[in-house]
Amino acid sequence: MAGHSHWAGIKHKKALIDAKRGKLWSKLAKAIIVAAKMGGGDPDANLRLRYAIDDAKAVSMPKDNIQRAIKRGTGELDGGNLESVVYEGYGVGGTAVFCEVLTDNRNRTAAEIRKIFELGDGKLGSSGCVAWMFDSKGLFLIPADQIDEEKLLELALEAGADDVKQDGDKFAVTCDPAVFRDVAKIFADAGLTPEVSEITRLPQNTVDINDLEAAQKILKLMERLDDHEDVQNVSSNFNIPDEIMAQVG
Repeated sequence: MAGHSHWAGIKHKKALIDAKRGKLWSKLAKAIIVAAKMGGGDPDANLRLRYAIDDAKAVSMPKDNIQRAIKRGTGELDGGNLESVVYEGYGVGGTAVFCEVLTDNRNRTAAEIRKIFELGDGKLGSSGCVAWMFDSKGLFLIPADQIDEEKLLELALEAGADDVKQDGDKFAVTCDPAVFRDVAKIFADAGLTPEVSEITRLPQNTVDINDLEAAQKILKLMERLDDHEDVQNVSSNFNIPDEIMAQVG
């Protein structure tokens, strides 16, 4: 959990910058397009679309942008020709990396993702090579100064969450994706503001990165993948100890 939470925190800070540049809106629009394409344009009947719209609203994506993305997905407007692809590979130290992608050109994207892995001293692997190491989970990172652990545990279990663990100055709460909205609502009703609130892939086990250079390489690889316009989500099983993380520039 610690390694993923480090990355989740970094992603949160990057998202604030990406939102200002409009990059994050572009990624979220793709998620809405594919969700609408797969399950229709009614968020009340399409859970995946509802989650995608919630994510878009959370970063102040304009309503008109959201509606256009839905219409592209349902075929009312052009531009909805996207497909969902997964790329899997390895970073330094044998770390597993799992990328979820939405693209309109699989060949172009595959070549670009392979290049990013190579630049980071990693290697793109075959389908299924690391997927088995990850579980799909809802993840919330809540600053520890917002609530005490006992009260948070009570709220989380009431909503159907799996686990609450302290990770540095934050609590990490995990849940099954099916109860993600229930957990989010209970936290909101309690006045909590999670730093991270997302459905993602969490590693079943972690690989310790105890070398500064290796830590810098795996984080750079993750940043480059996350920056790619087609990558929706990227996960890894690295765990960087606090003393190494403090040295990462």
